[in-house]
Amino acid sequence: MENMYDDIKQGEKGAWLSIITYIILSALKLTIGYFSNSEALSADGLNNATDIIASIAVLVGLRISRKPPDKDHRYGHYRAETVAALIASFIMFAVGIQVLYQAFTKFWVERIETPDMVAAWTAVFCAVIMYLVYQYNVRLARKINSHAMMAAAQDNRSDAFVSIGAFIGIVGSQFGLPWLDPITALIVGFIICKTAWDIFRDSTHALTDGFDDAELQTIKKTIREIPGVEKVIDVKARIHGNNKLVDVTIGVDHELNVSESHDITEHIENRMNELHNISHVHIHIEPIEVSSSPKNDKAEART
Repeated sequence: MENMYDDIKQGEKGAWLSIITYIILSALKLTIGYFSNSEALSADGLNNATDIIASIAVLVGLRISRKPPDKDHRYGHYRAETVAALIASFIMFAVGIQVLYQAFTKFWVERIETPDMVAAWTAVFCAVIMYLVYQYNVRLARKINSHAMMAAAQDNRSDAFVSIGAFIGIVGSQFGLPWLDPITALIVGFIICKTAWDIFRDSTHALTDGFDDAELQTIKKTIREIPGVEKVIDVKARIHGNNKLVDVTIGVDHELNVSESHDITEHIENRMNELHNISHVHIHIEPIEVSSSPKNDKAEART
């Protein structure tokens, strides 16, 4: 349990990194976008400004998830980080709609000013910074198995791509295509909405106890191979923050005593932790009659 809390605490470092980076880059993009007449860079800066709020939501969710179990939350508060990711998706979607609206209205302006090249180089610089932040956060998310941090990392990556798109639009406008800048802003808006949808889909899937069937079959295969397990009667799993909770019903030789059956459950728990990084496994044992064969030999079941 202590290791789980330590992992979540590490995730907070990634959230703080995103917050600080977004504050600096959003101020830079909005300022240069305004003075250089770049709609794409301004849209990108607005996106980063609201990403600050989304990153704060992730940070708060991680902080809450570190709270120990209490009488109302026997499983702990780990799902708070999934809720934070869901909130972040709503914020990102609202920003995407706003960016789309502003870019669309730009086409009704009689004269679209060509942005300065300083906006293009600013976009490239910001793209490099955000991609580095993405690399850090995605490694951290995989290490601590955090959905909230993975959502933050996906947001970082989309921001890097958005800045590259802004660069392309700004450069294109230098060649007599000023309308390419608001076109790029539209693409930026769609990318923001797509990222928000992906995070929303993953978060709601986890909150409604969804679990990848292929991974569940792999878990079932691991349990079936444990010595003494004669049959896997049922297996279920769900996501709880950065944890995976597994409920399994197994059939064992009805001639085994309580101590021998308990040894099998400990073996299952150890293998789940070693192979799948699952520390919480609830195991129910059903006694069944088995045919007499070398595979089902009672001596083997006791190993």
